[in-house]
Amino acid sequence: MSETAGPMGAMDPVHPEHPGHQHHQEHPAHPKHRGHQEHPAHPAHPEHPAHPEHPQPLSTASTQEHRAEHPMHQEHPKHREHPTHPAHPVASGDHDPIAFTEHDYATRMRRAAHDAAAAGLSGVLVTPGPDLAWLCGYRPPVTERLTLLVLTQDSEPRLLVPVLERPDAAAAPGAGAVRMTEWRDGQDPYAAAAGLLRPGGRYGVGDATWALHLLGLQEALPLTTYRALSAVLPMLRAVKDAHEVERLAAAGAAADAAYREILDVRFAGRREADVAADLARLLREHGHGQVDFTVVGSGPNGANPHHEAGHRVIEDGDMVVLDFGGLKDGYGSDTTRTVHVGEPSAEERKVHDIVRVAQEAAVRTVRPGVPCQEIDRVARAVIEEAGYGEYFVHRTGHGIGVTTHEPPYLVEGETQPLVPGMCFSVEPGIYLPGRFGVRIEDIVTCTEDGVRRLNDTPHEMAVVA
Repeated sequence: MSETAGPMGAMDPVHPEHPGHQHHQEHPAHPKHRGHQEHPAHPAHPEHPAHPEHPQPLSTASTQEHRAEHPMHQEHPKHREHPTHPAHPVASGDHDPIAFTEHDYATRMRRAAHDAAAAGLSGVLVTPGPDLAWLCGYRPPVTERLTLLVLTQDSEPRLLVPVLERPDAAAAPGAGAVRMTEWRDGQDPYAAAAGLLRPGGRYGVGDATWALHLLGLQEALPLTTYRALSAVLPMLRAVKDAHEVERLAAAGAAADAAYREILDVRFAGRREADVAADLARLLREHGHGQVDFTVVGSGPNGANPHHEAGHRVIEDGDMVVLDFGGLKDGYGSDTTRTVHVGEPSAEERKVHDIVRVAQEAAVRTVRPGVPCQEIDRVARAVIEEAGYGEYFVHRTGHGIGVTTHEPPYLVEGETQPLVPGMCFSVEPGIYLPGRFGVRIEDIVTCTEDGVRRLNDTPHEMAVVA
């Protein structure tokens, strides 16, 4: 964005004959993320296949700019794991987080424009979704009406909106950092958008952009080309500032509180769906405005990482995988613990211990400069050495922020080095088909001198009734 961006309230007429320039990126929301409105709890996938494109390392200039703007980044020569409890205590829902300011949003848009230009793009196009919310604080409904943020390095941010949604756009916390252009029903929104773009330009477009909108832009500007943002700017939201980390810590604390309470709930004789509903209720009671997933995989169902809580009645002797999370104050939680109904067998304890050791080893490997794939390799090596390598069937982790799944991904082939401020899950597992599964997951953040856990519930197997 431009340092002298005009106020959002200043209305500009659309001039398709005078092309502008755009610049910005959007990351796709993971299937577990369903938007920013309240939803009933529904199970989701703990880990998904490796991302098809390997992200490029953050540029040195971008990383230095981010550190300069966020004083949380200070050099310390020694690597260590921070204490389980955050340096600044975070309650699970009894206080309001520090609000993001117009300056915060302006900084994000400026950094996005810089990174897009460095990647050889003319600009970035952002439609409603998590990237638009992160960049300018605007969360419009996703509909057939086109809303489009255009970011370029050589012009101020521009936001094209339907005229009937202008009041909501003008009320967004980042409103003063963008200039708004409107279109009316009966007009061609893609001709309006074309007036903000460079004919023949090369733009990054959010992966979640509706085909309707992308095809409309292609028809309006047939010589313009588009690339998926996940392929060209995958790390846009990956490095969090101090306030973002604290929101993630608060969401993690809320999820931890929900886990502690679910241990007192009756498991045996109840359906998985009933326990999942309890988890969803507890997450909301502890401040979550949105529940994205409540996986309850009992007995043989726990061996399916993609299992959705169903009508199976939990039995005495079952291992039960609990994976749950959502959004609190706009930032995600995601944690997994595996519990046992009644006393576990020696084999069940053994498998659980292997996963626990693998998870601990992986977390202790986190520090700046370590490639993402190394975290996966460390966890996988422990499980393979124990003879269960073929039963660890997913990557070790994924990023988290305004969505519960986003870059970086901890997977073989991902050479992106860890950077202070990156927040992600570490969640190895073992899944024995037809018998049971075990997964342990914490959200952690890479710090200047090591790692900080954002979940602090015990890793030992809890016995439930």
